[in-house]
Amino acid sequence: MAESKTAPKKTYYLGTGRRKTSVARVRLSEGAGTIQINGRGLEDYFTEVKDRSAVIGPLDLAEMRNRLDVSVLVHGGGITGQAGAICQGMARALKSMFGLSTQAQPEAEGAGGMAKKLRDSGYLTRDGRMKERKKYGRKGARKKFQFSKR
Repeated sequence: MAESKTAPKKTYYLGTGRRKTSVARVRLSEGAGTIQINGRGLEDYFTEVKDRSAVIGPLDLAEMRNRLDVSVLVHGGGITGQAGAICQGMARALKSMFGLSTQAQPEAEGAGGMAKKLRDSGYLTRDGRMKERKKYGRKGARKKFQFSKR
């Protein structure tokens, strides 16, 4: 009988990020450092430098830029909101990655240290600012109709 040699299963680390109305599902795995966002490359998806730097910020902080493959599914909101959501999702995935890998060892300083570095840099914090909804009887969220005394 022929024995089939299968490659070892890849380990994936998942993280969900949110910003305004954008939601990003981030999946990290060991690899060459490719970043795919909705099936497109990082440079193709984000044209502005500030959005690209926001996306790769957590990877640069963890010094894992060229050692992890990143696959992202993101929807909702605008371009900058999506970049913020990806940033938070990537930080959460990195936190789970460092948390799982150091549990086998007796010292847990690596996981706590990386989580602290990510939190201190602001990558694990959700930006809760959202667009205010329009209220009944008003022109917008806050603007009122002009009051007429007579």
